[in-house]
This record gives sequence, structure tokens and C-alpha cells, in this order.
Amino acid sequence: MKQYYVYILASKKNGTLYIGVTSDLIKRIYEHKQKLIAGFTKEHDVHTFVYYEQHNEIDEAILREKQMKKWNRKWKIRLIEEKNPEWKDLYNEIV
Repeated sequence: MKQYYVYILASKKNGTLYIGVTSDLIKRIYEHKQKLIAGFTKEHDVHTFVYYEQHNEIDEAILREKQMKKWNRKWKIRLIEEKNPEWKDLYNEIV
């Protein structure tokens, strides 16, 4: 079964946040880190992988991404810090 992921990148602890969705988490985070994707993360140097969650259905993942994007900043930070209080870059844990 294919898996889908909602993820959050940060410029630094409590810095600029980016929320995305993908079916290939390792590839997508690598692309952000190498600045291979034009847009917000490249322009704002947002490449620290601080949070992710897994979903079984793409519709579910997209709905969650949209929901999280509407949240206020405080809620997003709380979500990150519940699973990653030190804001560690999680990339090495998934490769």
C-alpha cells in the first residue's frame, strides 16, 4: 500500500515554516535540502525537516495539509514540539 506524508520544514527553531505533502518523503526532503525546487523553501532557506506524519490515502493527506496550513502559528509549533522538542533535523532518521 502506498503511503503519503504531510511534513513541516523550518528555517530554524521557531523560524519560518513550510507545510507540504508527498508520496516520496525521502526524495522530497532531499529536493528541498538541495534547493532543487524553485519557490518558497528555496527563497526563504527553509530546509530543516522537523515534523512528518503518515497517511494511507492521498485525500486524507491533502485534507490534513490544508487543515494545518490554516492553523495559527502557535498550534503548528506545539505540534512540532510534541514530537520533536529540540527541533532536530529528522532527515537522517528517514534515510
